[in-house]
Amino acid sequence: MLNCPFIRQPGPACFRSGVQHLHRRFIVYSATSPQPLPAPGLIITPEIRLQSELYLPFKELRCLFNRLYRQVLPYPPILTSTPFQTCLSWADCYAGLPSWLQRSPNPAVLLEQLLVDYPLLTRFVFYSFLPSRFNGAGFGRYPAQLDWLQQQLTARSGPLRILDAASGSGEGTWELAELLSRCGRQPEQIQLEGWTLEPLEVWAAQHQALPHEPQREQRYQQRVQQLGQQGWGERVSFQAVDLLGALPGTPPFDLILCNGLLGGPIISGSEAVRQVLGQLAALLERGGMLLVADHFHAGWKKKLPLGQLRELVQDAGLQVHQAGEGLVGIKPCT
Repeated sequence: MLNCPFIRQPGPACFRSGVQHLHRRFIVYSATSPQPLPAPGLIITPEIRLQSELYLPFKELRCLFNRLYRQVLPYPPILTSTPFQTCLSWADCYAGLPSWLQRSPNPAVLLEQLLVDYPLLTRFVFYSFLPSRFNGAGFGRYPAQLDWLQQQLTARSGPLRILDAASGSGEGTWELAELLSRCGRQPEQIQLEGWTLEPLEVWAAQHQALPHEPQREQRYQQRVQQLGQQGWGERVSFQAVDLLGALPGTPPFDLILCNGLLGGPIISGSEAVRQVLGQLAALLERGGMLLVADHFHAGWKKKLPLGQLRELVQDAGLQVHQAGEGLVGIKPCT
């Protein structure tokens, strides 16, 4: 497993009092709770959740593990994706952990092990900030969009600048490189960039590394290997960018993809979506295309209906059409 330079091993002494406090709470919990303790495969009932919260208040655990995240990462972490933000109780959190983290129903044991086992800590941090629900199935999320795009790229010649504006851990960006290669494009004709908010995702995309999912990482590396041999590695780059902030100065793009973001858990309000669409539209070359699609976390189908999204894309000055699983906004040439 590659060592990620972002992740630092904290000193156990910094958490000694917190660990001891959790141990004391758990001793009382295990000795007096009438409900079963959290266990792998256990269905968490309201009674189990109530007892867990009574003896191990999740607010206290959240504060302690959030402190761990802040100490091991050199930048302010985006905590909304972590299990300590999304779960209702320690019982729910424990039941949802992968098997390699379900070492004890006592949260103090997990924390102690993370403080002394760097490989385990690395896997835990990646699991926390790159949850599978944010990345769907990796490759192959939008096949109809790719089919539509292949038709467009086949009919177009010349160099291209392309942006994957919600690249995540990079599978979709590398999938674009695969498509370009199938269309007969040479790497030297293309500049392909991936932008994502999470620095850990940038590192994962650059190295095709997913420490928390070894089998998926192996498939990822095998799939990208041939592209690297063809020279695409020099034409694909990734960086951390906040689409709601000041964007980096860059020449305009011929094609921008923004999949799995608008209307989702990070950017869902209509004004935020409007701001992002305006920023991306401004990055487009005349005649350039902005593709948006989403299916793996309900996305705009829940918080941003397709009709409303269409209107927002039009408000950004783009001509809107259907394109595979989503929409395409085309910037007028004049």
